[in-house]
Amino acid sequence: MAKRLTMMILRNFFRVPFVFFTLMYYATAGNEKVSEEKKYKLIRKIGYYGCKCGNVNVHGYGLENFPKESGYIMYPNHQGLFDVMGLVYLNPVSFGVVIKKEAYNVFGLRQLIQTMGGLFMDREDVRQGLQVINEVANQVKAGRNFLIFPEGTRSKNGNRLGEFKSGSFKAATKAKCPIVPIAIIDCYLPFDTNSTRKVDVQLHILPPIPYEEYQGMKTSDIADMVKERIEKVIQENEHNFNN
Repeated sequence: MAKRLTMMILRNFFRVPFVFFTLMYYATAGNEKVSEEKKYKLIRKIGYYGCKCGNVNVHGYGLENFPKESGYIMYPNHQGLFDVMGLVYLNPVSFGVVIKKEAYNVFGLRQLIQTMGGLFMDREDVRQGLQVINEVANQVKAGRNFLIFPEGTRSKNGNRLGEFKSGSFKAATKAKCPIVPIAIIDCYLPFDTNSTRKVDVQLHILPPIPYEEYQGMKTSDIADMVKERIEKVIQENEHNFNN
């Protein structure tokens, strides 16, 4: 991670001071001071220049599957720190993200998540986790979009998926919102390999699953359904590029 991140920073040397201080301000400024759209514009700018200057080619497929109306939850598989950057690069509409509480202690990453209006979840505290799920559901009902990694943590096994935790889908059932499955391929390469060579990553936006399709299903069955759809797309496309 260190080599590519260093390269991203060095190649954006003249932009870094402005972006840094703006991010510090946006992270704690309420939406009444700085709109969500303006905050997300900064986040996208960071994602854009990070990809371009970090030798990362982002290949997005099925972008037309992003719902036209906000109020949905994206559920991608999780491979590494680049996953969110890739989705920011592709999705023109702002979204929040649920991320493990440990990220709060990482300076810079904390401010990025706060600027996105994200939430930090303590995976060891069931009560706090439920509060986060309820907060996500309430915000989605109000028209925000969110990103939740159903594996809970990165798979650490390349393009192989980990277990999709059923609890992560409670936010969708409570919000009665569309579920947008996303298949992420090779997104572990940018930051989880000690290299600066050019890499190709793929993000496949699958057709959204409307509430009517999963209404009444157990969250464990929803998790299995979403995992199967993502896994199928990964198996069909993981050899598209020779990294």
